[in-house]
Amino acid sequence: QVQLVESGGGLVRAGGSLRLSCAASGSFFRFNFMGWYRQAPGKQRELVAGSTSGGSANYADSVKGRFAISRDNTKNTVALQMNSLKTEDTDVYYCKVEAVEQRSLTNNYWGQGTQVTVSS
Repeated sequence: QVQLVESGGGLVRAGGSLRLSCAASGSFFRFNFMGWYRQAPGKQRELVAGSTSGGSANYADSVKGRFAISRDNTKNTVALQMNSLKTEDTDVYYCKVEAVEQRSLTNNYWGQGTQVTVSS
């Protein structure tokens, strides 16, 4: 099993920056996908930024050029640097990972979510 602990959420003014971190612990060999999602009330959860084991990253169109995802495979962490924040970025953000727990066995895990609020 894998446990995810998120941190870094909070209240920030528009134009400001925030850094979200997700630390993984438990029993696993490595991670394939690691990423961040967000979900606003009444909306479906959407991918904000994702990173593959090969190092490629993809972003939602709304955050391209403003957000940057990074991962540290040694520390088993993934972070999301959020710059030039807009009020529409206000959401609950969730960390998600795909963990390789055994040979040919993978599982997905979600964090509890952390609130990001951007004020004008």
